[in-house]
Amino acid sequence: MKVRDLMSKDVQVARPGDTLQEVARRMHDGGFGFMPVADGDALIGTITDRDIVVRAVSSGVPTTAPVVEFISRDPYTAQDDDDLKTVLDAMSQRQIRRLPVLDKNRRLVGVVSLGDLSTRVKEKYAGEALEDISRN
Repeated sequence: MKVRDLMSKDVQVARPGDTLQEVARRMHDGGFGFMPVADGDALIGTITDRDIVVRAVSSGVPTTAPVVEFISRDPYTAQDDDDLKTVLDAMSQRQIRRLPVLDKNRRLVGVVSLGDLSTRVKEKYAGEALEDISRN
């Protein structure tokens, strides 16, 4: 099975000029804590609710600051035709819970999470990956 078969395709995307408050509100309203950040179709980074709190709010940065100043750049990604087990192994090794999925043209086409993978890959592999990811 390929990543494209179970990735989330309806993904909220932050834009570089979006404010911290706008992104945090969208995360709150949608019940998620991770967003890819893209300029057009090109992925430029990711932002998490933790990034917003630890990198920005805790330093006294105004919530009107652009999100691009606090993103994690060059995130690890998966290709939409990658094998699920390969992606799960990579997420485990890198201790990643969610990652953007790109197509062959490097356009953002979805997000895959450990939860997505654990529902379709053998429970043994998902359990091992969760244990590895949760170590630190």
